[in-house]
Amino acid sequence: MTPHHILVLEDSLIIAMEAEDIFRGLGASEIYVASNLREAKELIDVHPIDFALLDVNLGSTMSFDFARALREKGVPFGFSSGYPDNTDFPDDLKSVSLLRKPFGEETILQHLADVFGKHG
Repeated sequence: MTPHHILVLEDSLIIAMEAEDIFRGLGASEIYVASNLREAKELIDVHPIDFALLDVNLGSTMSFDFARALREKGVPFGFSSGYPDNTDFPDDLKSVSLLRKPFGEETILQHLADVFGKHG
């Protein structure tokens, strides 16, 4: 159930490292970490990605346009955020699964089940 090639787009190094550790523990073989949109775009152009976890708020920008690009490529993704819900998200992205921070192994497993239930 765990994807093998994962992109984590997260501007907080500590949270990115935590997500990477959890995904490794769940059996992912490659986890690519990007702290900004430029890095994330470069990674998806070079590496096969089975799943992307996108921090919604990246400081000066949001990840919504990148999410749309992933959708066009057919890459399953979900959002992570400290926001309590997705009511302020754009209408076309409100149905995307939201992983609330702080998260742990159990909540990531549930998030993956939600994402792949919607893509499977």
